[in-house]
Amino acid sequence: MTRRQVLYWRLLSRLFSPDEQPALETASMAIVGDLGLPPALLDPGISVDNLVQRFPDLAAGFEGLMAERDHEEGDEVRRAALVSKLLLNVFATGSGNVTAGQLEAWKKDAAWFEHGMGCEPGGLRHSPGNEELAALLAGLEGDLVKRMHLREVLADPALARQLTPSMSLIEQLLRDKSNLSGVALANAKALIRKYVDEVAEVLRTQVEKATAGTIDRSVPPKRVFRNLDLDRTIWKNLTNWSPEDQRLYVDRLFYKQTARRTTPARMIVVVDQSGSMVDSMVNCTILASIFAGLPKVDVHLIAYDTQALDLTPWVHDPFEVLLRTNLGGGNDGPVAMAMARPKITDPRNTVMVWISDFYEFDRSQPLFDGIEAVHRSGVKFIPVGSVNSSGVQSVDPWFRKKLKDLGTPVISGHIRKLVFELKNFLT
Repeated sequence: MTRRQVLYWRLLSRLFSPDEQPALETASMAIVGDLGLPPALLDPGISVDNLVQRFPDLAAGFEGLMAERDHEEGDEVRRAALVSKLLLNVFATGSGNVTAGQLEAWKKDAAWFEHGMGCEPGGLRHSPGNEELAALLAGLEGDLVKRMHLREVLADPALARQLTPSMSLIEQLLRDKSNLSGVALANAKALIRKYVDEVAEVLRTQVEKATAGTIDRSVPPKRVFRNLDLDRTIWKNLTNWSPEDQRLYVDRLFYKQTARRTTPARMIVVVDQSGSMVDSMVNCTILASIFAGLPKVDVHLIAYDTQALDLTPWVHDPFEVLLRTNLGGGNDGPVAMAMARPKITDPRNTVMVWISDFYEFDRSQPLFDGIEAVHRSGVKFIPVGSVNSSGVQSVDPWFRKKLKDLGTPVISGHIRKLVFELKNFLT
């Protein structure tokens, strides 16, 4: 058995059984010593972050460790030792209760794992081909959050300050908010607000150039210098070129048309608030608020499970919207459609974004009939299966096929896809 195999057998043993295998531990310790690496590398109780603080020279070794690139020959055993450390710290999460400190330590280890994959922290979910791995990390984080005594942590300001907002944490806070009060509720709201603001800042950069309305050709252009169409003016006056004078004589100026239609584009966002859609709901609620802040965009927001709730009065504040949602329950799309359709006053100037996994109580077609009628009326209908951190989302196959046949395929993946579709409609 080679030295690299010993290290990987130890890794597998540790991942699938909490009990140490003395022979593998002894052999691995000897290998690490021969490589000139610190014994702490084999201690699963020491975080990668702490290890690198104590032994700074190791930091470079973890960067791009598992990325697809050329590695130095003869360095395989050293890489195996470092890879084992990353995998063990990230994927061997154990069982039992988790403290706020342990959760934060795991997040830092996960960030080092992403560095090892050649990504910046949080970048793995945007890396093509790594969607399932990103979903696995999100699942591990969610499990750790569930194992925390979250209410007790939130009730202690010192412990609450250790928490870094994440989608898994926000989901738990939204589910448990009705059971919180006093200091715990205030800390929960602060974490939700912080997360909303962070995501909003990222999404705002993606939509900041979006504008509403199209050029209105019926309005003559303003004859001012800033509107001068220089290229067209030159082209239209080329017949006035004087070879003798070597000059172009301009007898007519052309101006760009800049007036836009004043009718506001209407965006109706319908969000399934059942438990399986929490990630998409948070992202799309924030996105709706950003578009609502653009000129000439009239945004309406509806959330539904077995009942529909019109959240339009709070659409400018995603934090308030999320506090009014009730995660869980089933799907009754026709109820939401009944609330959404009266909001359509100018079909060809309306976009309806429907975020759901489309697993309906009644699959005998009532929701699809409503969607088809909206689409046929001229509304731009955009069905969204997921716009979450991993891009992994189950969508009812029957609905996926029917919507594709209708010419409105389901969007699933990163929220950039939805931003692209909306910008195309609004510009």
